[in-house]
Order: sequence, then C-alpha cells, then structure tokens
Amino acid sequence: MSDAGPSFTVKLAETEAELRAAQRLRYDVFVRELGGGGEMVDHDAGLEQDRFDPHFDHMLAIDDLTGETIGVYRLLPGERVEEMGQFYSEDEYDLSILKQSGRKLLELGRSCLHANYRGGTAMYHLWNGLAAYVAEREIEVLFGVASFHGTNLHDLAQPLSMLHHNNLAPPDLRVKAQPDRYQNMNLVAPEDLDRRTAMVQVPSLIKAYLRLGGFVGEGAFIDHAFNTTDVCLILDTARMNERQRRIYSGA
Repeated sequence: MSDAGPSFTVKLAETEAELRAAQRLRYDVFVRELGGGGEMVDHDAGLEQDRFDPHFDHMLAIDDLTGETIGVYRLLPGERVEEMGQFYSEDEYDLSILKQSGRKLLELGRSCLHANYRGGTAMYHLWNGLAAYVAEREIEVLFGVASFHGTNLHDLAQPLSMLHHNNLAPPDLRVKAQPDRYQNMNLVAPEDLDRRTAMVQVPSLIKAYLRLGGFVGEGAFIDHAFNTTDVCLILDTARMNERQRRIYSGA
C-alpha cells in the first residue's frame, strides 16, 4: 500500500532496512530529543526498538527528494494480538472493555516526525495513509497511548484536567489506567480551568485526535523510562460526524 504525494511517499515497511529506518527516526525523537530509553534501545546503532516491533506494521513517510524516512506510525490490528499475548498499551491500561466489545480494533503508537518536517504536510500524508489502512481493514475503533513530555503532574494539571472534564470516553469505550500505576487526571475543578493555557500544553497529536472526535481513557500513566505522562486515546469511527470524516480521510 502506498500513497504518493507531491513530496512524500507513505508505505508500510517491507524490508529489514525500512524497519531500521523507522527505528532510527524513533531513536532521534524519543531518545535523543525527549530523553527516553528502554531495555532494547541500541545506543551504539541509534535504534529505538522493543519486543513488540516484529508484530506491528510500520507505516513510513519518505521524502521523495532525499529518500529519507521522516515520519513513522506503528500499527497493530486486533486480530494479531494473540501472537503477541497482549497489546502494547496493556502494560499501562486495562483494555478489557475494548477487547470484549467484539469490534475490530487497531492499536496505534510510536508516531513521530523528523524535527525538520513538523508543521508541514508530512503528517497530513501519514494520516491519509492511516485512513486508507483503516478503510481497507474495516477497522472500527482506533486506540493507543499518547504522551505529554515530563512526569510532574503538577505541571500538567491544567491539560490533564481539561481532558478529563471535556473528553472522557463514554462508558463503552472507557479504558482505565492499570490500578498499580493509576494517576488521577481530575486535578483542577472545571470552574478553575484555564482552557487557553491548557490547550497550549496539549501536544499536536492529541489535539488532532480530539478534532476528530476522539476521547481519552480514565487516568494517566507516568512512564519514567520515556520521561512522559501518558493518556490513552480512543477514536470510534462510528461516532465521527461527516465533517470529522472528511478531515480524517483528507477529503
């Protein structure tokens, strides 16, 4: 599957070299830029990798002029989870309500862009590729963890509280942070929220899902290895209105 734009090609990794290109970009962003880590990170080769990589599809955005991989998305269709034993997100969130829903699921993760391509059209092309992937496989619910940089909840009280009060998933989609690591997101009362300040702190990827009608699960998760505070995003394609569908499909 490929989607060629004026400057980019979006495709699934098919070779070991393409997977390594994705892992190198992830290392640049998650390790060098954001200070993350992990048991299988290869600092000598500059690769951010983990035990889940062999089971996922890896969507790449490639600059047609340079041949460089400048954007990645990691995708796991629900029917493939049995070979792994779990979704990646299950280390952080109890996904029972989604797994028992009988709906077709897709887990998203490790989304990042090269610093030189942020704010341009690269993410637009990745989203078009993702929309085609979802349509081809008739996916109904997309989910995955997204991160705020840093682990100080006091610093993130405004945006986390705003998400909790305004974007909490309905009961049939409401996954919850694992009990032993659960962090309350309801830190600021609704009347004390400064929406403008809160939105400035919300990462662009999370904003994009909210514009499409996405929700967040209950509770946050502090990931010290990656120096992040994570929330679980859930997008139900059946709940998207026509405007949101047009945005999502790039129409």
